[in-house]
Amino acid sequence: MLEAYQAYGDYETMMELLQSMICQVAEKVCGALVIKQKDNQGNVTQTIDLTPDWRRVKYKDLVREKAGSNWFDLTPEQRREEAATKHQIEIDPEEKDFEVTNALFEKLVEPTLIQPTFVTHLPMELVPLAKLSPDEPDCVEVFECCINGQEIAPAYTEQNNPIEQRERLEKQAGGEQQKLDEDFLVALEHGMPPAGGIGIGIDRLCIMLLGQESIRDVILFPQLKPRDDSPSVSSQLADSDPA
Repeated sequence: MLEAYQAYGDYETMMELLQSMICQVAEKVCGALVIKQKDNQGNVTQTIDLTPDWRRVKYKDLVREKAGSNWFDLTPEQRREEAATKHQIEIDPEEKDFEVTNALFEKLVEPTLIQPTFVTHLPMELVPLAKLSPDEPDCVEVFECCINGQEIAPAYTEQNNPIEQRERLEKQAGGEQQKLDEDFLVALEHGMPPAGGIGIGIDRLCIMLLGQESIRDVILFPQLKPRDDSPSVSSQLADSDPA
């Protein structure tokens, strides 16, 4: 993971930073902005074009494309029912309404975003540390950059108003005061300039640039299952027990 912050930046400056960074890396590593994805036999399965300017589209518009134009006009109960029955999405009884919609987004929308796409204006409940959008008060100035059917990087305009930040964290905590990060809130009270922040998933970026199918093919030390013939810890202890 690579994180970066820019004082006096916002989510749009983070878009420019990410796009220029990935394009520069692609040209350096792959020698081109068109990346071919191949299967194990070397056959090209799809082509990703990183040429600027990347598509920008709002979260709700993408959900409407897959779930129907009336999705956000339905009641929470209707959305839950439709997600479970029509779209075959497993819904936990404890999941909130925005989590139901996001589960639908992750199943129906995100895997289809092969070409670079900035998904913007996410619901405020999903990103409590982001600044509210002046155009859509129930959304925040956030983007998720999706390429090759995966989220490569989230970024947003940082919430630097300590009063608004406390209110949103208190709402998220549901009255459980011990869940609040008081050190963070006190730091905000001392002053923080407007800023943009981003986190980049390097492993997923490598998967896309190198045309790999699994994260295990790009991380240095993938997790390995224990060998079936290796003795268990309990058996080793038993063997070493002098009694």
